[in-house]
Amino acid sequence: MTLPLLDHSGAPVRYRLSVASRVLAAIVGGYALAAAIQLLLTLVSPVEPAAMGANLVIFAIHAAILLWVFHTRSATRAWVWPIGWTAVVYGVCWLLLRLGGAA
Repeated sequence: MTLPLLDHSGAPVRYRLSVASRVLAAIVGGYALAAAIQLLLTLVSPVEPAAMGANLVIFAIHAAILLWVFHTRSATRAWVWPIGWTAVVYGVCWLLLRLGGAA
């Protein structure tokens, strides 16, 4: 039986790398997805002050993404889902701009 590689704190290195990966996923992936959603909300909103409201909604959405990243089972899933949803939302934004459906 082999012992897991430990660092000075006593935690396995694999666990610490998983937590570091989740932190990066929460910051980078969460920001990208929140920015994409903000763009979508701004595009579909017909009034100018709605962009300010979209800013306020994005704080709540980013907080929810941060919580979800640490709730999910694996660090891989914490990366794949935000990146996938970011691509979907940006695709919808691209279609809206391409088809002229933006407000």
